[in-house]
Amino acid sequence: MLRQTLALLLLSTALPAMAALAPLAAAEQTSRSFTGADLFGLEMASSPQISPDGTRIAYVRKSGDVMADRMRSAIWIVDVKSGEQVPLAGPGAGSQSSPVWSPDGQRLAYVGAEEGGAPQLTVRWMNSGATARITGLPDAPSSIVWSPDGRQIAYVMRVPGEPLKLGTPPPKPEGAKWAEPLEVIDRVTYRADGGGMIKPGFDQAFVVSADGGAPRQLTFGKFDVAGPLSFAPDGRTLVFSSNRRADWEHEPNDSEVWALDLASGALTQLTKRYGPDQNALVSPDGSRIAFLGFDDAHKSYEPSQLYVMDRDGSNVRSLTAALDRSIDDLQWAADGRALYVVYDDQAVRKVARIDLAGKRYLVAEGLAGSGLDRPYTGGTFSVSNGGTVAYTSDASGGQRPADLFVSQKQTTRQLTRLNAALAAGKAMGRIEPLDVTASDGRKIGAWLVLPPGYQAGKRLPLILEIHGGPHTAYGPVFSSDDQLYAAHGYAVLYTNPRGSTSYGSEFANLIDKNYPSDDYGDLMSAVDAAIAKGVADPDNLFVTGGSGGGVLTSWIVGKTDRFKAAATQKPVINWISEALTMDGTGFTSRYWFSKQPWEDPMSYWNRSPLSLVGHVKTPTLVVVGSEDFRTPVSESEQYYAALQIRGVPTALVKVPGASHGGFTARPSQSAAKASAILAWFDKYRTGAGKAE
Repeated sequence: MLRQTLALLLLSTALPAMAALAPLAAAEQTSRSFTGADLFGLEMASSPQISPDGTRIAYVRKSGDVMADRMRSAIWIVDVKSGEQVPLAGPGAGSQSSPVWSPDGQRLAYVGAEEGGAPQLTVRWMNSGATARITGLPDAPSSIVWSPDGRQIAYVMRVPGEPLKLGTPPPKPEGAKWAEPLEVIDRVTYRADGGGMIKPGFDQAFVVSADGGAPRQLTFGKFDVAGPLSFAPDGRTLVFSSNRRADWEHEPNDSEVWALDLASGALTQLTKRYGPDQNALVSPDGSRIAFLGFDDAHKSYEPSQLYVMDRDGSNVRSLTAALDRSIDDLQWAADGRALYVVYDDQAVRKVARIDLAGKRYLVAEGLAGSGLDRPYTGGTFSVSNGGTVAYTSDASGGQRPADLFVSQKQTTRQLTRLNAALAAGKAMGRIEPLDVTASDGRKIGAWLVLPPGYQAGKRLPLILEIHGGPHTAYGPVFSSDDQLYAAHGYAVLYTNPRGSTSYGSEFANLIDKNYPSDDYGDLMSAVDAAIAKGVADPDNLFVTGGSGGGVLTSWIVGKTDRFKAAATQKPVINWISEALTMDGTGFTSRYWFSKQPWEDPMSYWNRSPLSLVGHVKTPTLVVVGSEDFRTPVSESEQYYAALQIRGVPTALVKVPGASHGGFTARPSQSAAKASAILAWFDKYRTGAGKAE
């Protein structure tokens, strides 16, 4: 930096005209850098719903609101032939989500919420543009579905219940200001990440006239109904998923497919095996039901398979057993001879048509989701009666969020370019694959994000960024965190170590009851590959990651001193305390360990990063959301306290009001979090890698 300054001074003495231009060039370069403020300018497409005739697509367009510091959702309508798009409603209409076309394509149902109001079921008559709110609900409806004749709409909504009461408080004098009453909790799972304390009650199915009126509750009892809901073609039966075991709180992963007779209210159980059976859809002719699920063997990972059975629950068969990839969503083809499904394969999300014999035909690939901060695989789709597929994807090589695409007769077209104007003025980091071979010879998926203008052969400070889960996957898609790191002069390395999804069950279960373990070695192999490629400066290595990535970050600094600094985000530090305080109490001890914490405490301790804190020398930042119920705040606080006691340089950053899943939901906090991590790393960069 000093030499650059002296050179500019010497140049300004000899060439004053050029010196006058230098500040302008510097300002222009700065303005082209991707910054935290740019998060408010990003837009992304999600939830595409193509009309039955394939002529129009309704999709949810998310955009930043700098004054409210949040992402707003609005539904837009795209003409498939021309690409012309218009908003469903004008400015000030509040938020809209969950669009669903009526069977004849003449109306669109969706969830709309006016500013400050509760979300309501709303219907739009597409030809006239008339809109009507057809419910006045106390809570948000979900899993919206039209009846086959278009006269009714079914949905799921929470019905409040009565909490357990113990004892009777003394009478309160009129006008007295007393403390809040006691809060009595008697449920196994009593809080949910992102939702806070769970209020008494259950999710039930309802139906309402498509023209409005009083809704009718269809299901009852102390059991939750889970969508999607699916009508039989005659409109007399509704199919859904529900866990109606007497001990459902202790066996939360054992839902079944149920059929409800709408006239009598009689329920019929259609599946009867241990494991989750969900996403049930009735075929167009009503003869079959397709659903997703797996036999639960208490492994940490099981791929969800596509099943088809006869209408009465007999003749159950898997269509994807040989695929060994987890199916995330499904839709019947209009002719009932096949289904469309979406799944991840080798870190690429794909849509395929699978016939009833299990033969698979690829129809779209490269889908991208609506997440912003990190490059997780994702993306959604829908199919018209004629087989036209609408989906979200990215054609920019990971430099922009998802846009809307359509696939017709093996021809793919991009219908939206939501970030074209912003991208035209920004120099973005370039994503390229990195060849990585682990010590046991396995190939590990990995990518580098290189700063704008990177010249081959130049070594850069490197950030190893680790995904969560651990059973998830990164892909070559947009990430605001990675782009901010790259804009700051770092190369970013992200990988799919063993345990990641989309590479098959065997690869994912290499960490079953053994996490963290050899995934650490995969990450180190990836770092070595980045060094061997000539990109990473071995003297300026940094590491960060969130959730499962936070676990591995904390594990890494307990195993090696090769990283200059670390930032562990929302980690699990002590598996015993996490298992007993997380929102899904019972999950960790059942699926990631063989015994309960009190039965085998050393197994939990030996895989807890806290057990290695005595070896940590790396300056380590600890970052967590203040409302995190998945890896509770106490986990991060334990690690911070231990590092402080040991004298390891550390700081604790809390994101106010943020949950685990909503860690970066507010753009300002997402930008500030990335900036804090960069500032921490900059403190420890050395030599040629020192931040300017």
